[in-house]
Amino acid sequence: MAEPIIRAEGLSKTFLSKERKKGEKKRKKEVHALKSVDLEVLDGEVFGLLGPNGAGKTTLIKILTTLLLPTGGSAWVNGYSITKEEDEVRASIGCMLMGDRGLYWKLTGRENLDYFGALYHVPRPDRAKQIEHLIALLKLDDFIDRTVETYSSGQRMIVAFAKSLVNDAPILFLDEPTVTMDVPTARELRRIVKDLNDHGKTILYTTHLMHEAEELCDRVAIIDHGEIIALGTPRELKDSLGHEDVVSLEGIFPDATVSRLRAVPGVLEVAVSAEDDGRSKLDVMVENSRAMLPRIIEAVTGQGSTVEEIRPKEITLEDVFVAKTGRTLAVDTRVVGEKAVRGRGG
Repeated sequence: MAEPIIRAEGLSKTFLSKERKKGEKKRKKEVHALKSVDLEVLDGEVFGLLGPNGAGKTTLIKILTTLLLPTGGSAWVNGYSITKEEDEVRASIGCMLMGDRGLYWKLTGRENLDYFGALYHVPRPDRAKQIEHLIALLKLDDFIDRTVETYSSGQRMIVAFAKSLVNDAPILFLDEPTVTMDVPTARELRRIVKDLNDHGKTILYTTHLMHEAEELCDRVAIIDHGEIIALGTPRELKDSLGHEDVVSLEGIFPDATVSRLRAVPGVLEVAVSAEDDGRSKLDVMVENSRAMLPRIIEAVTGQGSTVEEIRPKEITLEDVFVAKTGRTLAVDTRVVGEKAVRGRGG
């Protein structure tokens, strides 16, 4: 069996933020971004971190790549301590962070790649060769010699991806790499990620898109509110729901309808996703969809509801998340947290 190439033990991160209520002094509030995370990523695997925005994925990546110091716990990357051997860790990794501009806008894409290659001490001849390889691999010819400030957001993301490959490191950290890409570019990037993995690279890939995790990852950790709530292969995680089924409904459903549906015996969980124009989607987790379908239809019929579509659905990683949390991956954890605090009068 492969050895762990990334290992975290009890990693925690607490931030202090200031909040002010009208007419009061600012108060310091502790935000627990990571709570005692234990994790092992095996040499040669694509390991997915799946969770909604605000769940702690980026904080964990920043700690493992030495950009943030943990409040507690320890971690090792490629055998090196993230707090005692930072230079050795950085030499072992390529990194693409979500929301990190990470590129110099007044330089061309090519100049950026050359600059970052030099920072990694890649010798000039090797650097030039690697940059040409990346331009061909990622089809950057059309814009690589323009300044980054003229790029679209998708072009910036693909050059940021190239930057993570410039030192040809054995470990890649990719944090929501497809977030601003169009569908064909995102599909091509996932194909390249698979190919890089086939050639021996270990990849830690964060996403809130369950189809990416299912397509790419050997194993997945689902993270929520700074804690890992499930870990395994995509198949293991889906099988962990046992014989539960999901019935998906689309239409207009008042709050009273959702409450009535939740009260139906045999309904385990109902996740609501609001869509445009007042419509919403309900994912109803039940023990036996065939037996439960008549009761579900009865619960959502009338009283201002309009059912446009109802269908059983194959279980996905998102359903695992719904089963564990009662929310969908589209919900921003930070917003939910703030609402919960306000709801408690805190």
